[in-house]
Order: sequence, then C-alpha cells, then structure tokens
Amino acid sequence: MKKILLVDDEESIHLLYREEFEEEGYEVHSALRGTDALEKFKIISPDLVILDINMPDMNGIEVLRQMKEINPTLPVILSTAYHEYKQDLGAWASDEYIVKSSDLRELKKAVRRHLSK
Repeated sequence: MKKILLVDDEESIHLLYREEFEEEGYEVHSALRGTDALEKFKIISPDLVILDINMPDMNGIEVLRQMKEINPTLPVILSTAYHEYKQDLGAWASDEYIVKSSDLRELKKAVRRHLSK
C-alpha cells in the first residue's frame, strides 16, 4: 500500500483528504506542522507528500527543500490556497503545484500520476 504524508495546519483538510485518499486505497499519515512533518517523513518514508505552504512553525517551501535534500526523487505536491507562491523559486522544486479546492479531482489525478511511476 502506497503511503502519503499530508502536511497541512488545517484539521478540516486532514479529515477531507484522509477520507478521500483512504477510499482510493492509500495509507495516509498526517502532520499539522512542518517540524512534525520532517520527523514523520524520516520515520515512515512516504511514497508521496502533499504539502501546504503557509504553516505556523515552518514555511512549506523550507520543508520541501529539506525533504528533497533527503530524498530528491520523492514526489511532493504543493497544495495551497495562494496562487502567488507559484512564482517562488523554492516552489519549483515541487513536482506539482495545486491550488486548494473542495473539488479534489485535480489533486487525485496528480497523486495517481506520481504514484503509478
């Protein structure tokens, strides 16, 4: 079973994404903060990370940078409510940049695409 690490400071996102991706057959692990995400990342070795950018303790782009230093081939999908971060050079290290929506079709399609490789 493929493992997804979901990193977002909004608990409602965790509930929604966990339910949707577990229905798709994935094992979902979650972290509400960037520092927690880095710890879990090292322990569970996820197959894919869905990562928010704006978090209280650590910017998601910094979390992305640290994860890619450890595992450069790991697919990371940045999922944020803000379009403007797409221009940030740090965001370019992600494999996908998706603006959050209640319609998860685009995100699900991206997850399937990266986990089928």
